Amino acid sequence: MKNKLTFAIATLLVFLGSCTSSKNVPYLIDAETLPQEALNSITKNAPATVFPGDLLEITVSSINIDAVRPFNKSSYITEISKTTNTMTNDENRSSYYLVDDNGNIDFPVIGRLKIGGMTKDEINNLITSKIYPKYLTEKPSVDVRFKNFKVSVVGEVRSPGVYASANERMTIFEAIARAGDLNIQGMRENVMLIRTDAKGIRSIHRLDLNDKNLILSPYYDLQQNDVIYVQPNASRARSSWAIPPALTLTLSSIGTLISIATLIVTITK
Repeated sequence: MKNKLTFAIATLLVFLGSCTSSKNVPYLIDAETLPQEALNSITKNAPATVFPGDLLEITVSSINIDAVRPFNKSSYITEISKTTNTMTNDENRSSYYLVDDNGNIDFPVIGRLKIGGMTKDEINNLITSKIYPKYLTEKPSVDVRFKNFKVSVVGEVRSPGVYASANERMTIFEAIARAGDLNIQGMRENVMLIRTDAKGIRSIHRLDLNDKNLILSPYYDLQQNDVIYVQPNASRARSSWAIPPALTLTLSSIGTLISIATLIVTITK
C-alpha cells in the first residue's frame, strides 16, 4: 500500500511539473491598467532605413510623363523588351533596385547612388536633387517603397516562417499571429528578438509577452529582417529528451543479464 501511494505521488508531481503555469499563458497581463498618459507618450517607431540586400521600388512621376520616363527603370525595361520582343515573367522583378553590399544602387541616367542607411524621405530628396533642375524643368514626385519588408518567426509557434508586410510595418503580435500563435509549450516570458542594423551589426533583446509594458517598448514595432525566436519551456524540453543509443544498449544488456540470473535462480531452487 505504501509503495502504491509513493508511486501515485511521484506520478502526480511529474504531471504537475510538466504543465505550463496558467498565469504564464496570457499576453500583456493587466494591459488595461496602463495609464493613458503613458500610451499617449509612445514615440513613433523610427522610419525604416535601407539595408544591403533590400529590394526597392522607386517611381519618379510628373505631369510631363515623357520627361520622367528615362528615370523609371520599369519604363526603360518595358521599352527595351518591346523593342527586342523579349518580355518575360521576371520583368516586374527586374524593375526593382537591389541594394548591394556597399549600400549602392544603379539609377537610370544618374548612375550609382549610395543610399545605405537612408530613410525613404532621404532617398526621395537625394534623387530629386540629382534630376531637378538639371534634367527637368518641373520638380518631380519620387515614391520609394520597400518590396522585401519581412520578419522571421521560428521556434515554438504553429507555423514558423518568413512573413512579409505590404505596408512596411509590423508589430511583434502581428508577426506572432501570422505564425499561428505560440504553442502552449512556448516560453512567453523570454522571447528572443534578433535585430540587424543598417551597418550589419546584430543585437539581441529579450521580450516578455506577459508584461503589459511591452506595449511601451521600442521593440513592440518590428523592423525589416527582424528574427523572433520562441524558446521551448521546461516542459517541452523534458518531453523532447531522448535516451542516448549507448545508454539504451547498456540498459538492454543489464535487463538481459537480470533475466538470465532470475532464470538460473529459478532452475536451481
